[in-house]
Amino acid sequence: MKNHMRCKYTYKPDNKKNGGNYMDMIIKKIAALGVPGLVLMIAIELTGLAGAAAIVAALAALGPGGIIGGVMTLCVIGLIADGIAEYGFDEIAKGVIMELYCNGESKESIKEKVSKYPISEKMKNNLYEVVEKFARQ
Repeated sequence: MKNHMRCKYTYKPDNKKNGGNYMDMIIKKIAALGVPGLVLMIAIELTGLAGAAAIVAALAALGPGGIIGGVMTLCVIGLIADGIAEYGFDEIAKGVIMELYCNGESKESIKEKVSKYPISEKMKNNLYEVVEKFARQ
């Protein structure tokens, strides 16, 4: 359940433009995009470029198929973030694993795929536990 109360904290930047409202406006726009906005912002920063070139490079780097793939990746990230916020990671993971089983995947093949993911060992272990829990059900 989302908290719709007014936030009592306000970011106070050192560099103020347009009477100090410019940074607040940027923060509110990125926050409106949610997790995909943060991902895009980080990808833009990592390109080392500026302006439109940074946006194009970031989108192209985010997904397969260039810019269109990057936009699609951000959309998928948004769906996943909304699902996790609504139902929790465990429930989404269980649902995905159940769907993989329904599509004919075995416990071993799912674990093999997880082992190849570019994620931390902690996250891999969490996914292995979810696979084991579901396999017992």
